[in-house]
Amino acid sequence: MAQPTLARRYGEFIVSTKLAAMPPDAVRNGQMLVASTLASAALGSTLESSRVVRRLEAERGGKPLSTVWFGNWEDLPAVACARVNALMSDAAASDDSDLRNIVHSGTPACAAALAVGQEVGASGADVTEAIILGYEVAGNINTAMMGGLQRKGFHGGIVATFAAAAAAARLMRLSAESAAHALALAATSMGGLHAAAATSLAREYIAGNAAMMGVQCAQAARLGYTGEIATFEMSRGFFQTLGPGHDANAVIGELGEKWSILSELGIKLVPGGSPFHAVAEAAAMAAREGALQVEDIRQITFTLPDYPFPGPKHPTDLIGIAHSPFYFAAAGAADHDYHWAHAFPEKIRDPRIRSLFDRITRLDQEVPDKSSYKSGAIVSVETTDGRLIEKSVRQPKGAALRGIGWNEIHDKYQALIPYAGVERAAVDSSFELIRKLPDVPDIQQLIDSLRLPAR
Repeated sequence: MAQPTLARRYGEFIVSTKLAAMPPDAVRNGQMLVASTLASAALGSTLESSRVVRRLEAERGGKPLSTVWFGNWEDLPAVACARVNALMSDAAASDDSDLRNIVHSGTPACAAALAVGQEVGASGADVTEAIILGYEVAGNINTAMMGGLQRKGFHGGIVATFAAAAAAARLMRLSAESAAHALALAATSMGGLHAAAATSLAREYIAGNAAMMGVQCAQAARLGYTGEIATFEMSRGFFQTLGPGHDANAVIGELGEKWSILSELGIKLVPGGSPFHAVAEAAAMAAREGALQVEDIRQITFTLPDYPFPGPKHPTDLIGIAHSPFYFAAAGAADHDYHWAHAFPEKIRDPRIRSLFDRITRLDQEVPDKSSYKSGAIVSVETTDGRLIEKSVRQPKGAALRGIGWNEIHDKYQALIPYAGVERAAVDSSFELIRKLPDVPDIQQLIDSLRLPAR
């Protein structure tokens, strides 16, 4: 018998894998993704890109089946809510990443799962399960795409679409065949340019579209719409056109054996692009060790062992700093730390930080133990009195491989959720619900716990 297509194999994984069969740490990380996505969306809700798309969807209207988070808490169709909520979370550059490259799978997975979960009356366990399954399908597809997608100019949001489609398919209780067609439709529904995302509001627009298209593809498949079932592996299909030409059959067997949410996940505990978080951490470590002031620094050199893409050297706004390793190095060295405040104009315009930009050099060189780095960095600081202080960070804070603590997620949640005008008591009660999400009987309870306005 002929081997099932990749789409059918993904579809079978989506419908057959249960929460009870998932590693406990994978379940915990799925819950943490919910907290992280909501926190980042709270900050993102204050940004103009979020306001524009929120207004667009509110004016379009439709059946009030799910809820747009924060603000006016508009009740809209699930596909609209998934779009706006994912866009808000990505807008603040504070959500999550696959640490191998720029793929924010958790954002569309959570936005889609919470929106569809509301529509179908899902439990917290159902939603957690769907988020993890979405993350795993997207992570497996991403593994087969490594070395191709971004180098051809496409953004990782293309892969993140599958996280939303898989999560939605699971919550809609599609058959394996229909789930396969949802993914096949997603494969031909998404675009996004890497270069445009690094320089404009296209970045969060792509994230919103990823969640929207994922949900819409699952909805179409639920009604019987079909795609090309061999779309992943066929000639001029998804992997050949957008990827490096890898045979995805070589990695699909890892589903349920190797968990991307345990090995590739990075939850941002500071703002900006996760490939550069380690630059700020290493620079801060060096500055603290040397008790350095800005005027003590002659030169900073950094190496990113596993990330070849450059960034702006003199960024002036959130979009720029989110993609600038130079800003991360300067901010970490100047302030001996890097945190949420560094995403705001006061820090971006800080003359102490900006004075370091022209003293920073990126050094692209081969690192002997390159395989041990995942979004890591090596930073050397040369001082005016001749000292050389070198620090390396192999994985950034918030990396699953490094270990993520609930206390770290709690700090992020408490720091960012109030930007959306949520009452402190609601911040605390909603976080406790996330901590016990698999035991929550109706996901609507989580949404309702956040809706109390601030006094």
